[in-house]
Order: sequence, then structure tokens, then C-alpha cells
Amino acid sequence: MKYYLGIDIGSTKTAALIVDEYGNHISECRGGPGNRNVVGFAGMEQSMREALDGALTTANIHADQIAGAGFGIAGYDWSAEEPWMRQTISNLGLNAPYIMVNDVVLGLLAGTSEGWGIAVVSGTGCNCRGWDKEHKREGRVTGYGYYMGENAGASELIVRTMQIIGYSWTKRLPPTLLAEAFIKYAGANNLEDLIEGYTKEHYVIGADAAPIVFQTAAQGDAAAQRIVKWAGMELGEMAKAVIRQLNFETLEFEIALIGSMFKSGEPLITPMRETVHAIAPKAKLIPAEVKPVVGAVLLGMEASGLLLTLEQRNQIKRLLAQ
Repeated sequence: MKYYLGIDIGSTKTAALIVDEYGNHISECRGGPGNRNVVGFAGMEQSMREALDGALTTANIHADQIAGAGFGIAGYDWSAEEPWMRQTISNLGLNAPYIMVNDVVLGLLAGTSEGWGIAVVSGTGCNCRGWDKEHKREGRVTGYGYYMGENAGASELIVRTMQIIGYSWTKRLPPTLLAEAFIKYAGANNLEDLIEGYTKEHYVIGADAAPIVFQTAAQGDAAAQRIVKWAGMELGEMAKAVIRQLNFETLEFEIALIGSMFKSGEPLITPMRETVHAIAPKAKLIPAEVKPVVGAVLLGMEASGLLLTLEQRNQIKRLLAQ
């Protein structure tokens, strides 16, 4: 029996999954945060080892029984980091061939029907990557959020929202229900106190406040609705950049939607779809319903030289979704 390993290395946790050659779930285990920008390469190795050792123990197999491995690595952003990443992975003692990618690619592999296309992440932050059919060419954005003008995860949504609330206070814009909603959220005394406290960092208003914006938009507030539309268009612009890089404009392909922001549904997705369709009318936006670590397992199978048919891919994804 051959076994395949997938490891999803994230900023808050690391997940390891082992399956057999038929795609049956054998074992799964978690480790701590593994983003080297957060915990360093030593912390990345420790979290991977914790997850891997737990998965191997539960499966009652040895590392040398792994036929192929896939690694999706949060924080793997630049080609110059490749030697350090490979050294860290080699410290695990695996003898199997492996492929390592930025963790966004795992969502693409697991979330699209055929394992190619584009993935857009909108959770606490945002990101976008794409692969062609042959997995030879990759398109990407920087993944550095508002520092590089890439919007909108929940963090960027809140930054924009607080700007709009500030505009309403200075009367650059009309009043908005967002002001009262965020006064209540922060526990501020009034709008001036909210703005002062936010700018002086007495009130911490972060990504977890994003649902308030969608709730206020649903109440009919024009400012909140414009912010949600702006966020959708910004996500669409990231996708358009990757579409141009990969020359996908005339193709029929899927865009996997990953992250908590997409739970808001069509108010966010509709302007994103319209933005994308302006240059790629055959693109299909679909929610990613399979865990990213499944994409890492599929990557491990690819690393071993196993060529899966579409039917086999879908069967494996169905088995691992149970």
C-alpha cells in the first residue's frame, strides 16, 4: 500500500493529512502555527514535525512509507526563500518526492474541479494565485494587502470602513449607520470619541468587526453598501491581474472563493463577478468546499508521478470531505 502526505502550514495552525493510494483517509493531526514570518524557520519545522509525527503515529506507519508529499506554506512568497524552505522540509527526514507551494495554491487544487484556474482568498487578509492546466505557469499578486494596494480581506475592509466613518464625521460624506454600529462595537461615548480612540489606538477595531459592515449594508445603509461593493470589485481586480498574467481571458475556467468574507454571499460576490467578467466572461466563481490540506495531498500524489483522472480527483475529494 502506498501512502501520500499533505501538510498545510498556516499562520495559526499546521495540518497534516495522510491518505492511501485510493484516497481513503488514514490519519490527520494538527500542529502549531508554521508561518515563518510569525514563528521563524525553527518554529515552522517544529509545527510540521508535531503534525507529521502525530499523523504517522495514528496511521501506524513510518515516514519511509510515504510515496509523495505536498506542502502548502503560508509566508512562502518569494523565490529567494526556496533554499530555506527546502532545508526546513528536509529536516523532517522524508525520503519521498515532494512539491511545495504557497498555501493559496492548496485552495486552488482542492477548490477547483480540475486542479487549475485561480484561487482568491478573502479572510482576515486577502491573496490570489493561479495555475495553468499543466501546472507550469503561475500567476500571483504580492499577498501583502493594503501595503501593496491589494484589497479586500476583512482587515482591509475595516480600514476602509473607518475611513468612511471618519469622512462622515468631518462631513466629507453624509451620515452613515456605520457610525452608530461601530460606536456600540467599540464601547465609545460618541462619534468623536470613536475617531479619537481609533486613531490613538485606544479602541482596537480589527478584522473580527467585518460582519458589522455586511449587516449594516443589509439594513439599506448606502455607505455600507458602497464599501461591500468596493471590496468585491477589489477582489475582482486581483483576479483580473492573475488572469492577464496567465492569458486566461478567453478560457473557460474556475475561480475558487476561499475564506470567511465570502460567507456574506452575493453582495460581495456579484461585484467581484462583474469585475472579472469584464475581461474573462467565461470565468466561473465557485465556493471552495474542501479543506486546503486535501489540496496538499493531491499535490503529494502529483509529486510521486501519479496522474489522476478527473473522476479519480473528484472521488478522492468526495472521500476526504466525508
